[in-house]
Amino acid sequence: MAEADGIEHIIATPHANDRYTYDRPLLVERLQKLSELCSGRLSFSLGCDFHLSYENWQEIKTKPEKYLIEGTRYLLVELSNYSISPQIDECLDDLIRSGITPIITHPERNPILQRTPERVLQWVEQGAAVQVTASVLTGSWGERNWKSAEWLLKRNAVHVIASDAHDTKHRIPILSAARQAVADSYGADLAHALVEENPRAIVQNNDLPFFPSPERA
Repeated sequence: MAEADGIEHIIATPHANDRYTYDRPLLVERLQKLSELCSGRLSFSLGCDFHLSYENWQEIKTKPEKYLIEGTRYLLVELSNYSISPQIDECLDDLIRSGITPIITHPERNPILQRTPERVLQWVEQGAAVQVTASVLTGSWGERNWKSAEWLLKRNAVHVIASDAHDTKHRIPILSAARQAVADSYGADLAHALVEENPRAIVQNNDLPFFPSPERA
């Protein structure tokens, strides 16, 4: 499905939280098997959806390579839907000062951040990037999540559109529809930056070519 949609590279991002143990060596083996099954039609790399738990936070200080998107300085950071630590600003600052670029995943789907979206702008100003789910932009997650994503897009606070795929029926690995939606509303250049240029820069461990200052107005 991904190949038919024009996708060339997939970053596998299993959760790293209190519910799911993140066993990187095992995941490396499984991703290698997946790559072999795809026979070179797609390339893959491994990352995770990193939860800012106490245990994870202690470990990433000494073993950042366990959680980073492989071969890069980029870290996907997932925030809880139920509570966000008061120390989040400090944690993101610490990551950035250590050379890690945090990418906040799907803030548009987080009910806390839907009520306080200005916090996302602050994190972008600190140096964090933002990833929005493709299917949100096509309405699959409902109007509230769509409006939240649009709010961020209008303020130049989105840097990556990702499928966040989980399966082949409901959470599918498709980007083209969201890309077209962004192109229709904001222009083809922005759609290209969010679906191709910035994701490619992440995989290649380069600076993001599209990273403007967010607009507060």
